[in-house]
Amino acid sequence: MAEPGGAPATASAAYDPDNLLDRFSRRSTLELSYRRMEDRERTLVRRRLALRRGDVLSVGSGWHPGRHLFPAPAFRLVAIDADPARVAGVLETGRADEAHVGLAGSLELPAGSFDVVLYRLVLHHIAYQGELAACFEEAARLLRRDGAMIAVEPGSWHPVGIALTTANRTGIAPMVHGTPDDIPLSPRRLMAEARGAGLRPELHAVTYGWRRLAPGAQRALARLDQLGSRPRAACFGHTLMLIARAGRP
Repeated sequence: MAEPGGAPATASAAYDPDNLLDRFSRRSTLELSYRRMEDRERTLVRRRLALRRGDVLSVGSGWHPGRHLFPAPAFRLVAIDADPARVAGVLETGRADEAHVGLAGSLELPAGSFDVVLYRLVLHHIAYQGELAACFEEAARLLRRDGAMIAVEPGSWHPVGIALTTANRTGIAPMVHGTPDDIPLSPRRLMAEARGAGLRPELHAVTYGWRRLAPGAQRALARLDQLGSRPRAACFGHTLMLIARAGRP
């Protein structure tokens, strides 16, 4: 991650679990949304990449580096995180084949080493601390000729994204949802950053629902997810997936 001006940072902003939204959210409701989101991510990756095996780098991996998208043994998954405990944890649980402490934008890895560079729910935290260009440029450098960068991030054009942006700007975000560093990203920004790094981007909506909605409402909104690959509809997703390919068309 990076601080303003491009210097590396060590961690995301502190999280306050005693926030308004978490007090009124049931764990079972959140888990329903997480499972649905993972299923939708798998569907998009399978349809758009058609990649059966390869080497994957998960940057800012946290506890969930993306094994649901790239299962063993077909995929070798390398996790990178700023937190040594998380690096150890993903190795112990088998969620990664290899893991290292490192910072997005300053990874000393050989160029052209990976078929996929994955940023899953990472860039919107980095955006709080600085620019995103170094992350995209690093992904472009690390990708093989026909590889792809994948980013899964909250979108700023969805009603929840608009509300979150407002909470951030008014300074009430930590009280409402626990942290100031959830920065929804605009579809236009994601596409522009990818093109600026020489990648060929496409955008999809992963979900239109919200993890804190009642299960019935989540199921109703899930019907819209099938529209998520239409260019005009993709921009308004709650969660977005950017697939940015290396190499020429």
